Amino acid sequence: MRYSHSLGGLDQFITSLWATRPYGAYMDATRNAPLEAWMAEHNYSSSGLARALNTAFEDLTGKPGRYAGRTIRDWKAGRITWPNSVTRQVLKAVTGLDPTTLGFVRRGKPPAATSPSVPPEDDVNRRRFCGAATAAAAVAAPIMGARPTVGTSDVLRARAGLDKLTTIDQARGGHAALERAALAGARATLELQKGSATHRVRQRLFSVAADYTSMAAWSCVDARQLDRAQEHLNEALRLAGMAQEATAEMRVWNSTAMLAHHRNEYGEAVAAAQAAQATTITRRDPLFASLGHARAAVAHATCGDRQAARRSLGRAQESLANVRQQPRPAWIAFYGPAELEALAAIVHDQLKAPAEAERASHRALAILPAQYRRNRAMATARLALAQVHQEEIEQACATTADVFALMAGHPLPGRLRVVLGDFHRHLFSIAPSATAAREWADRYRSEWSTA
Repeated sequence: MRYSHSLGGLDQFITSLWATRPYGAYMDATRNAPLEAWMAEHNYSSSGLARALNTAFEDLTGKPGRYAGRTIRDWKAGRITWPNSVTRQVLKAVTGLDPTTLGFVRRGKPPAATSPSVPPEDDVNRRRFCGAATAAAAVAAPIMGARPTVGTSDVLRARAGLDKLTTIDQARGGHAALERAALAGARATLELQKGSATHRVRQRLFSVAADYTSMAAWSCVDARQLDRAQEHLNEALRLAGMAQEATAEMRVWNSTAMLAHHRNEYGEAVAAAQAAQATTITRRDPLFASLGHARAAVAHATCGDRQAARRSLGRAQESLANVRQQPRPAWIAFYGPAELEALAAIVHDQLKAPAEAERASHRALAILPAQYRRNRAMATARLALAQVHQEEIEQACATTADVFALMAGHPLPGRLRVVLGDFHRHLFSIAPSATAAREWADRYRSEWSTA
């Protein structure tokens, strides 16, 4: 017996995190169509499935997995028709399905063959791994009784829902429905704690619940629902502590620094950024270290500490130069050279260096992926603000038109409205009688003030 729970959704984007169906009907003589169908339904890319397999491999063996997107592509193309025994165990942990159901066929056996035993040529370590897993299951069975069993596959399916919410946030920004869906995901994940699970699986469930709650908090920050954001962050930090998961803790402190910035609590923003830098993940992964330094740079700049801001920005750039490709949570995908340039634009603008801010904004927009619509809109609004600070009135007003075009069809997130409000105030402070300023106000004031 396994748990099954349907998460409440956001415009039908999230349906069920644990639903599966048979794929035998998709059998193809060359490509592995059943595997491709499963991946499509569960929204896995080749790299995404490889990351999930690496996580499951580590859960099962205690060692890092080494699966890559190229491996998955070989499976889909039919170049590898029967993975080794450990990989078959990992695949079942991730998908909940037997390898034969996923379209894999043992060499020399017809497609209808049932799940095979461990091949005699497997090495001693693999036989020992499978034997230990079987023995553990036999010992655990009478203890569990009727309690549902929760395993790695449940954790990974719960996390898949997070990835869908992240995609929605990247396109639309924070809003009430996204917050509700994230909280529903957290509740559903915590419900799994009622089942029988290993200590490691329980920790991972707390980590996923912390990430869902952090997503809800971030949605509130982006929508400028700051009091609710603080409540969610408090809960996310509690869950991350129970998970003993440095990446989840780093995510909470990163959002806490942003929240403090928006509440004009600049000293707390510095402290939260420093707490993010102190998490162990920043010592292991330069990408997280770079984000921590960048967040500190913004906090220092807002406090007017020019030297500390520039020092932190330089460290962020140095850390980013040392980043290597490796599996990471989907939420950190937003951060890279483009986002660092966007944050650098904020730092320079706060330090009264609008020309540098404009250059950084242009660099950010040149490399920011198209799917990050909200981030592109924010970077564009920051570009317009830097231009108006240089009294480039007509150019600045023209730039803001791209903001509204990027977010067409959706209400503007609260954070974006605040930046446009700053633009409006500075525009009429610098050039109150300019024709371009009056035309801008006539055309866009209702859009940014009520959206």
